[in-house]
Amino acid sequence: MSQPEYTTAQATALTNHDRKPIHIPGSIQPHGVLLALSTQLEILQVSNNTQVYLGKEPEDVLGRSLSYLIDPRQVEIVKQCLGKKIGTANAFKVLINTLNGERYFDAIAHRTEEAVILELEPTDSESEVSFLSFHALAGEAIAKMQRTSNLVEFLYLVAEEVQKIIGFDRVMVYQFDESEAGSVVAEVKREDLSPYLGLHYPATDIPAQARELYTRCFLRFLPDLTAEPIKLIPTENPTTHQHLDLSYCLLRSFDRCCTEYHQNMGVKALLVISIIQEQKLWGLISCHHQTPKYVSYEVLKMCEFLGQIVSSELAHKISYSEWDYKVKLKSLQSEFLESISQADNFIDALIKPEIRLLDLVSASGAAVCLDNEINLVGTTPNIHEVQALIEWADTQVSDNLFSTDSLPKLNSEALIFKDTASGLLLLRISKVRRYYILWFRPEVIQTVHWAGNPQESIQAQADGSYTLSPRKSFEQWQETVRLTSLPWKPCELDSAIALRNAIVGIVLSKADELAKINLELERSNQELASFAYAASHDLKEPLRGIYNFSTVLLEDYAQVLDDEGIECLQTVVSLSVRMETLINALLRLSQLGQAQLRLQATDLNELLNQVIDVFRASRQDSGLVDIRIPRPLPTVLCDRVLVNEVFSNLLGNAFKYNDKAEQWVEIGYFSQEAGVEGDKENNQCPIPITPYPQRGPHHPQCPIFYIRDNGIGIPQHHLETIFRLFKRLHSQEKYGGGAGAGLAIVKKIVELHNGKIWVKSTVGVGSMFYFTLE
Repeated sequence: MSQPEYTTAQATALTNHDRKPIHIPGSIQPHGVLLALSTQLEILQVSNNTQVYLGKEPEDVLGRSLSYLIDPRQVEIVKQCLGKKIGTANAFKVLINTLNGERYFDAIAHRTEEAVILELEPTDSESEVSFLSFHALAGEAIAKMQRTSNLVEFLYLVAEEVQKIIGFDRVMVYQFDESEAGSVVAEVKREDLSPYLGLHYPATDIPAQARELYTRCFLRFLPDLTAEPIKLIPTENPTTHQHLDLSYCLLRSFDRCCTEYHQNMGVKALLVISIIQEQKLWGLISCHHQTPKYVSYEVLKMCEFLGQIVSSELAHKISYSEWDYKVKLKSLQSEFLESISQADNFIDALIKPEIRLLDLVSASGAAVCLDNEINLVGTTPNIHEVQALIEWADTQVSDNLFSTDSLPKLNSEALIFKDTASGLLLLRISKVRRYYILWFRPEVIQTVHWAGNPQESIQAQADGSYTLSPRKSFEQWQETVRLTSLPWKPCELDSAIALRNAIVGIVLSKADELAKINLELERSNQELASFAYAASHDLKEPLRGIYNFSTVLLEDYAQVLDDEGIECLQTVVSLSVRMETLINALLRLSQLGQAQLRLQATDLNELLNQVIDVFRASRQDSGLVDIRIPRPLPTVLCDRVLVNEVFSNLLGNAFKYNDKAEQWVEIGYFSQEAGVEGDKENNQCPIPITPYPQRGPHHPQCPIFYIRDNGIGIPQHHLETIFRLFKRLHSQEKYGGGAGAGLAIVKKIVELHNGKIWVKSTVGVGSMFYFTLE
């Protein structure tokens, strides 16, 4: 089957498969009992195995009140589901009198649109909770997750910790890509099993309907794939005359295709935990066992809880990684646009030094075309090939921005220079003039390792239709992908558009050039602040769930845990609070990016007195605080609230990072017109006084403020990095901890005032922070 034929067949087969109503199978797995109840808690449907577990035939149970089986107190717990949203479960232990005597069950109740569903799974434990061993593992796992910044190491750690809890033969972390196919990105397995790490799986392996259920239901457990399903009696709900929706049921039976697929892999038991990002299915923690294996309900809830922690921590790492790269691009963009605006020669500003134009979108080569003049930078096709490429683009591209990571597949003539330009990002600066910037990326030959030939799952029928069938083989099958480059990221495309908008202003009107660039940078900064706000805001929801869940366990189940178990839960709560501190810092920084300054003439002496009063009131050792102000501070035009935050942060840090017996801090300023040297006699301090750093234009009348101390000092190689978000030079246990965001916030406030901040320091002697408010 050719690639186009396969693509068509795959789409047809997936459409047919996605129509299968897998959420209403009309049956359950045999390791428990299911009861479907009316809103009056009358038993409308039961699974056809009540005799096995309850010692009662289905016809003896149907039509009766739930109180026929369980006591009134437990009936009230089930009734509470009526007031909850669909899918929210109540879980409790229940003791039922059967023909074989009293028997304990794990009871899980939730409601659907048409019924209340009660699942009963037999258990040997009458204890309500057995979380102790899990929280010992969870506390250690959370600490490890926070220590690692490498995504691959993090995902391997996830697989390792889940395997410790459930003891399955193989635990994998499976990640979806843009095409809804996926790959195994982490794996922990029994030594004698073949590895699946790095193997790719087509979208047909987990069709859309299954992915949608994984998005709603965070856990799917199939302890015995060889077991025969148990039918519901009657088949349809007698009230609605519809099949019962079992989407949120742990006991929901499995699709035949799912059974055959996993049995072809040699799997007899399956546990799947969803990983959710931004309310979308990012991936799965997929656990396989070679023999049937039952896991208790308590352990399943442990796995679900760990999955929520993984989703939360993963969101933080992904967001921080994207944030870091976006900040890098924005910084490059800002410097690049500034140099263009000040340059006499527009071409030279674009291509010299050449690496700036390439780094702007992470390209290996670029071509700048202004009418008939073409300048090449880096590794590119030759002049004639670039000219032909622009001619082709004029007929094919209607937008100002065009990108592809497989140019030779769109333009056969590009096969000649695939080694340098399999990827193309084309920016049209003007539709009137032939002004273009083209960026290139080389071909990256990729060997994709599939878990078996993906085309085997698509089978043609006699009538010409296609159906989806489980593959028989999962042996590694290689496919070589050619004529493609690394894909262009959305933030890189945004960077190119931002460049175009700035260049248009420069080319059309030099007079309003700076205004247009500032407007574009303001838009870019707002987008960056919005990204930080959205990322950190979205992190709060799963974090609240973790915190609330842990708090409920401490409040309601502390009596069944020993001291070690309680300590583990307290650790989870503490770490949740720590994570919330980091998120709040990120939110604060993003809010500053969108803040409007409220400038007013401000007496800094009055403002500083308020800061000091608050500071002394917050310290128990206020009698030891020595704050020196050699001379009155000036009145300046500033945002009073934000500058208060600057002084508060710097003053707090000065005493926080001080291990001297006699601690002091000095706050003052220098007059730029008189020169820093001219003010030396007013300020006796072992820290050297340095002039204003030449980092761009500044107002000559603007005073330079300083805050210096006799604290521990800062190593020379850290003097720039301390202003980075979440950058701490010491562990959480030293110097009172903290989020590592204070100096980043101070820097942002100072820059909002068009000022600069810098520091000089000597280790063991002290530090001196300078800043201006222009």
